[in-house]
Amino acid sequence: MQLRNLVSKQLLKKRLTEETFNRKTVSFYRYLKIEDVENFRNRLYIDFEALNIFGRVYVAAEGINAQISVPEQNWELFKNYLEAQEQLKNMPLKIAVEDNGKSFYKLIVRIKSKIVADGLNDNTFDVTNVGNHLSAKEFNEAMQQSGTIVIDMRNHYESEVGFFKDALKPDADTFRDALPQAIEMTKDNKDNKILLYCTGGIRCEKASAYFKHHGYKDVNQLYGGIIQYAREVNAEHLENKFLGKNFVFDERMGERISDEIVSTCHQCGGKCDTHVNCANDDCHLLFIQCESCKATYEGCCTPECKAIINLPEEEQKRLRKGRVKKQAHAVYKKQAKVLI
Repeated sequence: MQLRNLVSKQLLKKRLTEETFNRKTVSFYRYLKIEDVENFRNRLYIDFEALNIFGRVYVAAEGINAQISVPEQNWELFKNYLEAQEQLKNMPLKIAVEDNGKSFYKLIVRIKSKIVADGLNDNTFDVTNVGNHLSAKEFNEAMQQSGTIVIDMRNHYESEVGFFKDALKPDADTFRDALPQAIEMTKDNKDNKILLYCTGGIRCEKASAYFKHHGYKDVNQLYGGIIQYAREVNAEHLENKFLGKNFVFDERMGERISDEIVSTCHQCGGKCDTHVNCANDDCHLLFIQCESCKATYEGCCTPECKAIINLPEEEQKRLRKGRVKKQAHAVYKKQAKVLI
C-alpha cells in the first residue's frame, strides 16, 4: 500500500484550486508515549488519507504535532476519529482564525526524533512540570500586573509581523536558539511573573518546563497560543492585545489578528507584513515583500535572483550548484540588515 504522495506539486496545487468544497485548517498536538512509532505513523496516514485530509503531521516517541486541513463534509468524521483513538481523544483543536481553505495541498506524515526541534536533553529535567495555562482573559490580566515579563517563544521572522506589546522577542532563527536566548534575557528576573506565548502552545509546553527547571518561580503560558487567544478574544469580546499578524507554517503564511501592520518590506522599507518565498526556486528565501517590490523584483529577494529566473531553464539548472544561492542570500542579508 502506498504510504506517501508521488504526485507532482504542480498537479496537486491544481487539484486544490479545482475543489468545489471548503476546508477547515486546524492544528493540534499532544505529548504522549508512543511505543510503535512506525505503526502509529502508517495507520494515521492511511486514516487521514481516507478522509481526504491534507497537511503536515510529525510523529515521535514523545507525541504528535499536526497542522492539517479537513474537508468540511468530513469534519465530524475527523472529530469522531480522534475520539475513537485512546491516545487522541479529548484533543484540543486550534481552528484557524483566517482561513481560505488552501493552507495545504498534500498530506505528509513524518517520523521525527521530537515533535518540536528544541535541542534539549529531556532526561535532564522534568518535561511534565509545565507552567500554568492561562486563558485569553487571564493572560490579558496578567500582562497588567507590575513586574510581569512577556516572552515571545517564536522565531524572529514570526514575531517580526506580530507580537504582544512590550514582549521580549529573541532574535533567533529556530526554537532551539530562542530558548537559551530567552533565559539569558531574563536570568536576573527569576522571581518575576513570566508569561510565555507561541503560535499554538506546543513550544511553550517545553519552554515553561525549561524555565521552571532554571529556577523561575511563577511561569505561565498562553493556553492554545495566539490562535486560541484570537478566538477567545472575539468570542468573549475581550480587548485584543496582540498587534499584527500571526505567522503560520502553511501556504497562507499568516493570519491577521489585528489591523496594525508592525513590520516593513525588506526591499523598500514601506509598511508591509506579507511573507513570501523568493520566486527563484534555488533560493526560496522567506522574506517580507510589498506588492510594488513584488512587481519590480518579479517576486524575488534580490536583483541576482530576478536575473536567474529570467534565464533559460537549462542555464538555471547549470547554476544550481549552490554558489549562486549563497551569493544571493549574502546580498539579501546585507540589504535586510539595513532595512529591518
